[in-house]
Amino acid sequence: MSVVIITGASRGLGRSAALQCARRGMGVIVTYNSHPKGAEEVVAGIEAMGGKAKALALDVAQVSSFTAFRDAVSQTLEAHWARDRFDFLVNNAGHGLFEPIASVTEAQFDGLLNVHLKGPFFLTQALLPLMADGGAIVNITSATTRVATAGVAPYAAFKGGLEVLTRYMAKEFGDRRIRANAIAPGAIRTDLGGGLNAEFETLLAGQTALGRVGEPDDVGRVVAMLLSDESAWINAQSIEVAGGYLI
Repeated sequence: MSVVIITGASRGLGRSAALQCARRGMGVIVTYNSHPKGAEEVVAGIEAMGGKAKALALDVAQVSSFTAFRDAVSQTLEAHWARDRFDFLVNNAGHGLFEPIASVTEAQFDGLLNVHLKGPFFLTQALLPLMADGGAIVNITSATTRVATAGVAPYAAFKGGLEVLTRYMAKEFGDRRIRANAIAPGAIRTDLGGGLNAEFETLLAGQTALGRVGEPDDVGRVVAMLLSDESAWINAQSIEVAGGYLI
């Protein structure tokens, strides 16, 4: 059984990705920061379908905690899967901010930087010794890297950085046959950044070729697909999963 680590999997896109990966037979380590109950519900859901999962606490913004997290992953792999390596990493954890450039504070800027770019960089670095050769990484970015949306400049800038980092991961980890790809979701019905109100959802649906906003499973299924053998020759790509948003 392959094992995947999915950060920020207590709700939203991470929750969907965890369930979709479990349906494909993967063992799942879900991480949570402020929502432990949600993480345990995801684990229970996976176990109810006959899968195996474990929840671990992780604050992606705290690089100093990554060594301890790596140790917890190592212990979890041994205790629950009788192995010393995991196969896949999904860098998903994040939060949103709607604030124009003119009023973004340094603290807000640094908070987004730490979670969306610095955190994935150093978490991947910390976990590499435990990652199996031939594995795969999926980084969750955003369609806002392509379509400029007023009010999300820092968020989009760091997601853009993560998209570039994805290609460098593919380049540098290629000798271990570790693939790295990015998924750029469009508007998805989650609670990120406070969620979508009806008026905004209608606007976004009207700008999307398929006539609706996305659901978490629209993205979760693509995460699971990119980790599967069917995607073994997809590498260093950024795939927008947005239903044809502003084309």
